[in-house]
Amino acid sequence: MTNRDDHTVAADLATEAGALLLAVREREGFGDPGALRAKGDRAAHEFLMEALARLRPDDSVLSEEATREERLDPRRLSADRVWIVDPLDGTREFSEEGRADWAVHVALWERGRLAAGAVALPAQGRTLTTAEPPKLPAAPEGRFRIAVSRTRPPEFVRRLADHVGADLVPIGSAGAKISAVLTGEVEAYVHAGGQYEWDSAAPVAVALAAGAHASRIDGTPPVYNQADPSLPDILVSLPDLARSLLAGIRDLHR
Repeated sequence: MTNRDDHTVAADLATEAGALLLAVREREGFGDPGALRAKGDRAAHEFLMEALARLRPDDSVLSEEATREERLDPRRLSADRVWIVDPLDGTREFSEEGRADWAVHVALWERGRLAAGAVALPAQGRTLTTAEPPKLPAAPEGRFRIAVSRTRPPEFVRRLADHVGADLVPIGSAGAKISAVLTGEVEAYVHAGGQYEWDSAAPVAVALAAGAHASRIDGTPPVYNQADPSLPDILVSLPDLARSLLAGIRDLHR
């Protein structure tokens, strides 16, 4: 078990946490969404923390569900290897019957870069991983599609879509949105409404491994394992569309 490489560990743990979440959904039902969200978050977090402590005992972990004290532990900032996990990305969608746009994120940051990652989409029956990155679809000619939040799409993304000739597609979790870029459901994801490292680390790792473009909306690379885990904006797209999207964003911010 401990001899599995990091790509396989990320994929296996994300998939196994996803199976656990499906079981929680089945057992608890949807009558109390708040309780379902809390139980799902806790079960997946505890599973991932126990598994990483067993499989990679010398590594640090940054989890969305960690306590404030755990997130501020200075040992994480001096560590060579840090697992960045979101045990349940898209709790709202997880608690809504019939929705499949939620995910589990497991990523490894190593010495300044994302080294491995996996995004499980349990209700869709698939896991995207750096072990076997998905093959990117071709960019369409003419109009394309941008994934946005289904509940709070940033107004500037609406203006950006008009500016570059794109249609908006509402999707739930950040992991589901970036995965949709990689699987051909949309061609881009643009967000600037506030996020944290665990929202994007695993899907960005898979996107980069697949050859997609991933950056901040100013074009700079996203940086992970920071003292402040806030990472408020992200752009992931098919590579042929990145230049026009970044130019459009610059135009709107002049």
